[in-house]
Amino acid sequence: MIRAGIGVTLVLLAACDLVTDSNEPKRSAAATAFPRADRPVAPIVSTRWSTEEARDRVNEAEDIMTRAGIGPGMTVADIGAGEGYYTVRLAKRVGPEGRVLAEDILPEVIDALGRRITREDWTNVSVKLGTAYDPRLPANSFDRILMVHMYHEIAEPYAFLWHLSPALKRDGEVIVVDADRPTDQHGTPPRLLACEFAAMGFRLEELVAKPTAGGYFARFRRAAARPDPASIVPCEIR
Repeated sequence: MIRAGIGVTLVLLAACDLVTDSNEPKRSAAATAFPRADRPVAPIVSTRWSTEEARDRVNEAEDIMTRAGIGPGMTVADIGAGEGYYTVRLAKRVGPEGRVLAEDILPEVIDALGRRITREDWTNVSVKLGTAYDPRLPANSFDRILMVHMYHEIAEPYAFLWHLSPALKRDGEVIVVDADRPTDQHGTPPRLLACEFAAMGFRLEELVAKPTAGGYFARFRRAAARPDPASIVPCEIR
């Protein structure tokens, strides 16, 4: 059962701090102002969710981009870009007047993706190294921010979403695609996702099943100002 205690209208659950122990990984000093997530974090085991060929056979990227309302001239961030499956397809969709920023937290992944972007001559794409607590996106820049099959790998979701929020344009949206299963099984239960986003002032606008993308599609908009980090009450799973 998930409950919410976060003072934002949409949320579903009451919450408490995660009890820590000596086996937990050391946190970045920059993240300690924010509460820990009261849930497991999936390890990063691969830079790809499936092969690009298999994903294209079911029209995954085209379907998700259309559902997200992505079109020519837009500026889009691909968070957890990995090998660039969405990055290059976003670049084609937004066209020469649009821009795509591909972000990942692993230097070797960013280096490999940069080589792919150069090799395939995607002149409207740039790459950026982020961190587990901050995607390091420029403020007021993005019409859409995509997080596809990676949200469950975010070790510091409250810090991460808090830093991500200012990067959206006024009418910008965050799009999450993930599987409906526990976070330690490489998915995120939708109610937990909604709770963590609501804690950062986001409102869930749409949630639909997307079997061809391996789970569900969720769309969020900012509905309130970012909270003071000390006031955030983490969502808990029961």
